[in-house]
Amino acid sequence: MDAGGVSAGWSFEDGWLPGYPEATGYIIETFIEAAQVLERPDLIGRAHRMIDWELGLQHADGTFPGHYGEPGSEPVIFNTGQIIHGLLAGYLRFGRQECLAAAVRASLWLVEKQDADGCWRRSQHNNIPHTYDTRASWALLRTGLVAQEPKLQIAAVRQLDWALHQQEDDGWFRNNAFKADAAPFTHTIAYAISGFLESGLLLGDERYWCAARKAARALAKIQRSDGWLAGAYSRNWRPRASYCCLTGVAQMTVNWALAVSCGAVEFAHHARLALAYLKRHHRVAARDAVIRGGIAGSYPLWGAYERFCYPAWAAKFFADAIISVGCIAG
Repeated sequence: MDAGGVSAGWSFEDGWLPGYPEATGYIIETFIEAAQVLERPDLIGRAHRMIDWELGLQHADGTFPGHYGEPGSEPVIFNTGQIIHGLLAGYLRFGRQECLAAAVRASLWLVEKQDADGCWRRSQHNNIPHTYDTRASWALLRTGLVAQEPKLQIAAVRQLDWALHQQEDDGWFRNNAFKADAAPFTHTIAYAISGFLESGLLLGDERYWCAARKAARALAKIQRSDGWLAGAYSRNWRPRASYCCLTGVAQMTVNWALAVSCGAVEFAHHARLALAYLKRHHRVAARDAVIRGGIAGSYPLWGAYERFCYPAWAAKFFADAIISVGCIAG
């Protein structure tokens, strides 16, 4: 933790990692929800400290440091979008006007970096476009709606429309991995789905909802009976990993649960299976306090996604999954 930011996680190689602006952004939302569910008002104070930390990192042009904010780190499209989600939580849940102003500045930077076809090709991780930027577009759309800035809404829709053209007939997404020509992790597939699902709900646009449901249904069909999903999938949903990306399973649990709340009850069973699988691999009773309560990036631990690491966002999405499934169960 860096004076308010959340560590990126714990690694067997490096120990505790530095504060991570991207993950801290959307972890703010989880702390606010958990404070209510767990009746833990102290978590609200922690959320405020995260917000203060993020605000202190923002540059005059609206950008935030990329990666861990080390010297020379450049802003990244996706990371910025996730920070915006946290800033919007600060405004919508706490009424902090400075958070909305910061979210608008960051959103205007996203618009500035966007190409005419809606794709983001600049300020990208590994300098390639990513379909999973739909989750950044969702942040851009939310900001546009809250701040009543049509320019931001239009830009979000442009990227979502570009992303629609990356989807195959069976639901799989092209240009959706961290590296060119690599099979996307379940993690990034779930990101793309959530961006489409949430944006479709905000706009009432059936195209985005259908895109999300098509991919979510494809993953449901290949989910193992114990809740397991492969760590990565290539075209035609061919599994490209013998390990499980636990983070992606947690994210899909949230996606399936949200779809259920919107009437797609077919996904309820899959959400519960996935959550049960995650619970079996939750280190809630680990002897080592460093990893107690954590979720590894992969199972087994040497899987390619966040190898030998307990990333903070895995725990975040696991907490979200518990809350989400609890809502549909109720």
